[in-house]
Order: sequence, then structure tokens, then C-alpha cells
Amino acid sequence: MSEREHVTVIIPAYNEEATIGDVVRDFRSRPEVDEVLVVDNNCRDRTAELARAAGARVVAESKPGYGCALRGGMDAAADGVLVLVEADGSFRARDLPKFMAYLQADTLVMGTRTTSQMVDQAANMRSLLRWGNVIVGKLVEAAWYLSMEPRLTDVGCTYRALHKATWEKIRPGVSESGPAFSPEMMCEALRRRIRVIEIPVHYYARMGGESKHSASFAKLSRTALMMLRAIVRKRLTPR
Repeated sequence: MSEREHVTVIIPAYNEEATIGDVVRDFRSRPEVDEVLVVDNNCRDRTAELARAAGARVVAESKPGYGCALRGGMDAAADGVLVLVEADGSFRARDLPKFMAYLQADTLVMGTRTTSQMVDQAANMRSLLRWGNVIVGKLVEAAWYLSMEPRLTDVGCTYRALHKATWEKIRPGVSESGPAFSPEMMCEALRRRIRVIEIPVHYYARMGGESKHSASFAKLSRTALMMLRAIVRKRLTPR
């Protein structure tokens, strides 16, 4: 980026009171960040209260689901750069400058959690989950290889950055409410000939709670099926 742009960090949250304060403070400590926006996705605990106390702006999204929360956050954000992260502390602000370095107009910069040397030993990225992301990433890569030649190894990583103007181009083509929103967003970017660039990020153990999408084999299988269905749908949908 040649000029200083407004940077909003967007955090979808559902009952994350154990971690939200630390995550907000971590990203607010970065000089690149102008605002941290927490999306209260029907929280029944003190997530919203603690997020505000840590310095975040909190917006409510009543439609349940990861995808709905992220859409609501990106819609509510100011113009400029949008950075998506998790509320559980698995991603850190230390990686933010890498996203800024690769971000250009009409670009979606994706994090990948598949570089084993950058994954904390206690993080939820065991072999099955890591290789599942790699395999599905290669499926997306093959589906758009002739038109865009992407290089992808992770379809489920929330940590990503794009401009608000890029989001507005992608927005009409995304509808998934749950975790399938992640690959759907990638596929819609490729469909619209927006560059998708992947960079390795550090991935840490959750500060609290468990994953709502991959904590068990049953949840992981259900998430994988939803993601595959979304990818196939996007590939077969005419532009």
C-alpha cells in the first residue's frame, strides 16, 4: 500500500468472554490498526461488555453463524482495509504487517496454517485437519487454475485481509451462514478475477473453549462436507 489507509480488525464472536479482551488488546496495540470491531453474534455471556472495555466497537448480528457474523462485520466497517481474525486467540497481531505488505487493490490475502514450523504444538491443527485443508485447497486451485493459477493450502483460515471495495465486489456472491463461508469467499474472489494470495501465519492454541467447527471428528466431517458443497456450487455457478 502506497498510502496510509484506515485499518479495521473484525472479530466474529459467540460467547468468547474468556478470550475477547486479550485479543482486542493485542490487535489494538498495533500502530497499523485504527479500529477493532467485534461482532456480537447472539452472545449470552459478557463478550460484548469485555470487548468494549478493551477498546473495541461492538456491533450486533442477530443472524446466527460464522459467515453471518463476518458479513455483518465487513458491512459495518469503515472504508479502507479489513482484517478478519478469530476471537479465541489462535491468531496474533504480530503477523499483521505481512498482510499489509502483500495487500493491493483487488486482492484477497489469505493466511495459511499449514506451515508446521509456525503452528503451536497445542494448536488445533492436527494432521487430519491440516491435510484436509491442503487437499481441499488444491481442489479449489485446480478448479480455477486456468483462469487465475492460485496456490492454496488452507480453505478454513479466518485470518485474511482485503479492501472494503474488494469486499463490496465479492459481497453479492456469498451466502453461506456457517464455516463454509470461508472457502465460498475465496471462490467468489476467484470467480471475479480477484487475486488470492496465501501467506503463512502463526497459529496458536486457543486461549479458552473449543472450536465450534472442528473440535471433534463429527464436527470436522460436517464442516468439510459443507465446504465441499459450497466449492462445487461456486464452480458450477455461471458468472
